[in-house]
Amino acid sequence: MPRFAANLSMMFNEWEFLDRFKAASEAGFEAVEFLFPYEHAPEKVGLALAGGELEQALFNLPPGDWAKGERGMAALPGREEEFRKGIETALAYVHETGVKRLHMMAGLTDPNDPAAQKAYRASLAYAADTLGEHGIDLLLEPINGKDMPGYFLNDFDQAAAYVREAGRPNVKLQFDMYHCELIHGDVGARLEALYPLVGHVQIANAEGRHEPDGTRPDYPALFAQLDSLGYPGFVGCEYRPRAGTLEGLGWFSPWKKHA
Repeated sequence: MPRFAANLSMMFNEWEFLDRFKAASEAGFEAVEFLFPYEHAPEKVGLALAGGELEQALFNLPPGDWAKGERGMAALPGREEEFRKGIETALAYVHETGVKRLHMMAGLTDPNDPAAQKAYRASLAYAADTLGEHGIDLLLEPINGKDMPGYFLNDFDQAAAYVREAGRPNVKLQFDMYHCELIHGDVGARLEALYPLVGHVQIANAEGRHEPDGTRPDYPALFAQLDSLGYPGFVGCEYRPRAGTLEGLGWFSPWKKHA
């Protein structure tokens, strides 16, 4: 049976960030994820997590200047020192939350540029080896070009190739079914083919990135497929509620921890 993690960057926005943990727990979630915790002290995030008796499923490495439109640094030549310092920043939050997987954002640059490819491979190797010393998986996520035009890693086959090329057991694919549907379609077939590389799964309706209750993709079938594949991890609910967060949780009723 799938286990779900509420994405606190998109869900429970009716609460202040540190109050979202308790709200998610009370709504029946046993885990959370979010984009970035860095505006809050590590110990405060850890306390909020513990207060909700929640597990931390995932968060992202520092992305550069998000407010100015940056979406990662891993594939950006010349940003190596800042990228490496970002890993050290993230490790303070790893210590406080006990998280076991971090997502590395690539940045906005041409995926066919040899300099960007070289920078990305170097960042990947450094991050994987550094995080591996702490027992952390490094995740690579393809992101569709509609939501994030110009993103370096925008194809699932491309991402899978980087995972395989890395040759490190802690480098894995972040399989967001929403992005897969928009980029390729046929989510179930790709999940089947790429499952040995998958380290984390995320979901949202392809129509508007809302609750996973529509037909595109077919989430009841995909949840059953995850069970048949023996997926042991959390499914991150990285969607924007159509109205209120709690009002949109009807789809979640069969799986919440208090059911």
